[in-house]
Amino acid sequence: MNELLLVGIGVMGRPYADAAARLGCRLRIVDTIPGTEVPGAAYHRIDEAILDESWYGGMAAALAAAPSPDAIVAFAESQVLAGALAQDQLGLPGPSLHAALLSRNKALQRAACARQGVRQPEHLLTRELGEARQWMRDRLPVVVKPVSASASIGVELVTDKAELDDVVDRRSGEGKLLVERLVAGPEYSWEALVGEGEVLFETVTAKETTPPPYFVELCHRIGHRFESQTARQVEELTRGVLRALGMRTGLVHLEFRIGPDGPVLIEVAVRTPGDHIIEAVGRAYDFDPYEAVVRLAAGLPVTGLRGRELRSHTAVMFVTGPPGRIRQISGADRVRDHPAVSRLTLDLGPGDTIAPLTSSLQRAGHLLIEADSPEQRDEALDFARHHLHIETEQPTT
Repeated sequence: MNELLLVGIGVMGRPYADAAARLGCRLRIVDTIPGTEVPGAAYHRIDEAILDESWYGGMAAALAAAPSPDAIVAFAESQVLAGALAQDQLGLPGPSLHAALLSRNKALQRAACARQGVRQPEHLLTRELGEARQWMRDRLPVVVKPVSASASIGVELVTDKAELDDVVDRRSGEGKLLVERLVAGPEYSWEALVGEGEVLFETVTAKETTPPPYFVELCHRIGHRFESQTARQVEELTRGVLRALGMRTGLVHLEFRIGPDGPVLIEVAVRTPGDHIIEAVGRAYDFDPYEAVVRLAAGLPVTGLRGRELRSHTAVMFVTGPPGRIRQISGADRVRDHPAVSRLTLDLGPGDTIAPLTSSLQRAGHLLIEADSPEQRDEALDFARHHLHIETEQPTT
């Protein structure tokens, strides 16, 4: 392997660059503003970080400069389609163009998964939310979400007729939206490495989210185990989704809820999940998932993934505080000293402003927990919640 082309990197994608260095290959990166430079890597800059077209423009420039990479890895959601287009053009391993397109469009996911009999929420695609008013009224509570977005941006629960009228007025003119009947039940995700359509590694992550109306993720516990019947149902669900995607090779992040009748698909993506989940997975199962992804993307052998058992019990917890300007943060040093806390990162400090929590982009930091048992992991989470405090005040006018 001589060269890896990485579409996007950010902070959580940096381990892909480390994996490339260990494998002894050159690295090209398509990315936006400076701030995550990797020494020795060649960069192709783009200005707009949201549009699929901008990422493909950067990809096209990178391929014009060096047309024969040995592997392409697309990091985040808005980069998936650009990566798949290039993989398809060059005949390189990847999730498939079909899977990438479905990853970028939740309405297309619903249609494709319905063909495979995958259990999903009752849903409606609408070009204007007002046109769905009666459908929503008849099925309350419902969830409104954008067709193409991530980080819980624009996801909103509507529970009664007053909230329905408010959300329709507020989000009129927003364009295409997906509305779904709420699936009441706990939320999980399924992370898997897939090679030529075969599941090589899989794990379930249990989630905690904010209360309604938003669903911002606050904690991920890696390596959740279901009782046998639910485990079989989850396996059936995940394999049905892989068939619907036409998934070939790469990383899959699938979110689902356990409803009254079993697991129900919420959404699926063929890219690295956010929230440091894959780092926590690697620590829990004692292997490097980033290097495994690079190897799969290059068509190199990946061994030792099947049947891996948990070696430690990991979790990622997010730091939040009341909206307002931060006056002080207390307890951080005490939390860092806890033996099960591997990392505490605060993204905000005194003088910064905490916005009302409506998406993952508004959290104030995170902790990575690594413990010898589930009990020790949960004790560390409780310790952090009890001792780490953010005090805010309302700015004076």
